[in-house]
Amino acid sequence: MTGIRDRIEGEFAANLDRVLTLSPAINADPEPAFEEHRTSAAIVDVLARHGFSVEHPVADLSTAFVATAGSGDLVFGICAEMDALPGIGHGCGHNAIAAAAVGAALALAPFAAELGLTLKVFGTPAEERGTGKEIMVQRGVFAGTHAAMMVHPSLKDVVNPQFRASRSWRVDYTGRGGHASRPWNALNAADAVVVAQTALGLLRQQLRDGVRVHCVVQGAGTAVNVIPDRATAECMIRCDTLDEVDEVWERVRKCFEAGAVAAGTGVDFTTQPSLYREFRHDPDLASLFQDNAESLGRTFPDYPDKLFGSTDMGNVSQILPALHPMLSFDLPPEDGNHTAAFATAAGGGEGDRFVRDGGLAMALTIADVARSGPVRARLTASGN
Repeated sequence: MTGIRDRIEGEFAANLDRVLTLSPAINADPEPAFEEHRTSAAIVDVLARHGFSVEHPVADLSTAFVATAGSGDLVFGICAEMDALPGIGHGCGHNAIAAAAVGAALALAPFAAELGLTLKVFGTPAEERGTGKEIMVQRGVFAGTHAAMMVHPSLKDVVNPQFRASRSWRVDYTGRGGHASRPWNALNAADAVVVAQTALGLLRQQLRDGVRVHCVVQGAGTAVNVIPDRATAECMIRCDTLDEVDEVWERVRKCFEAGAVAAGTGVDFTTQPSLYREFRHDPDLASLFQDNAESLGRTFPDYPDKLFGSTDMGNVSQILPALHPMLSFDLPPEDGNHTAAFATAAGGGEGDRFVRDGGLAMALTIADVARSGPVRARLTASGN
């Protein structure tokens, strides 16, 4: 009898054309967070046609789903991200992430009984904004799952990248409008933002190495001859832990309050729903994935800098063993994640190469976990 690895590879190859059609189709039709209706439907359609039972929607999220094959005692999840970035499209390659997840699932499903596996594909919306996985975690969607993984494109091959915690706030200034030629009775809300940004710039030199404070002005007036009575900014803080994020916010908040004091405006703060927890990589999953990806020609240099952004897959990793490796696109440094060039690459040949390597490496890794006595026993004993 042909070995299980060869049979999984054969099944992956048999479905590859369908999977490689799915990826550019999603890329060409980007949908933002919580609005991934066509994307979700396309993924669900492929999985359902291949015998997966699908629950859709889940967690009161209209685009989230869980597709299941098999009934073994080891329950393993693969996460398929779906949302795009406003104005950029799939600049983080979620179309390729979703297609790789589908490819891995289709390759494994025929062997679920043989492997003693229950395979779940989690359709997870709003990774870029809104942290759909956090909502799904809180509403029990991952309950009963022993481990989960996904694979993400970047400019480096890294098995255990460092993903950090982050949280965001909306800042609204309310002033008093007026004619720009007679400004003395006005309270300029745009000035409040300028003062706040200046204070943030000075604060950054006092923060610990690696702390990131991001700020974008979303609105501060519409006409040059009108004193703006309102201004809105969004602030994100990124640190190693969520506790450190909240500690830094106490200082950052004072910078925004200083803008209001200086300009004489009011200021209101709203905590945004985006909540990214720090990531915990499972060492056994990492070792198995690296072996399988290397067998497909990938290499994993010991980069001194393995620091990436934040991901709500970190929220999943806080409750069950998880892995989130990165596989590279061959692009220049200026065309990295969250750029239009990366979005274009994700819908082309680089995206296809990622889907082939990432999807097959995940499938082989999950099969190895299922056949590894010690790893399997540890995961099934975890009780999640």
